[in-house]
Amino acid sequence: MSDPVLRAPDFDKPFLVTTDASERGVGAVLMQEGQNQDFHPVIFLSKKLSERESHWAINEKECYAIVYTLEKLRPYVWGQCFHLQTDHAVLQWLHTTKGNNKKLIWWSLALQDFDFDIQHISGASNKVADALSHESFPESTG
Repeated sequence: MSDPVLRAPDFDKPFLVTTDASERGVGAVLMQEGQNQDFHPVIFLSKKLSERESHWAINEKECYAIVYTLEKLRPYVWGQCFHLQTDHAVLQWLHTTKGNNKKLIWWSLALQDFDFDIQHISGASNKVADALSHESFPESTG
């Protein structure tokens, strides 16, 4: 019998979240370190972007991937420190963007609910979230 793909969360161990965005979707995985310092998935997430969202700049899509993911994972990660990995410097971009873009202001405020540190990783190291963001979403028929 092989190991299960998903494992139940252990709330005594820290979580690791990885996110990614593509032209058509966002993807993420919630993981925890297991035995032998390997990480195992707890939850996979993916979402097809709407027509409007698909026209956003890549920075906005990457920010949205984080906001969407953390809202979905709130029951797991809210109230505890966790690590978030992405292959895009989105939070640096978000914090340095000036102006009155209501979307960016809301995202900045929404992320303040969470206690996490962000780590930049290479695209090659972000395989799972990348695959989920590029999932073969069915084409919209109208």
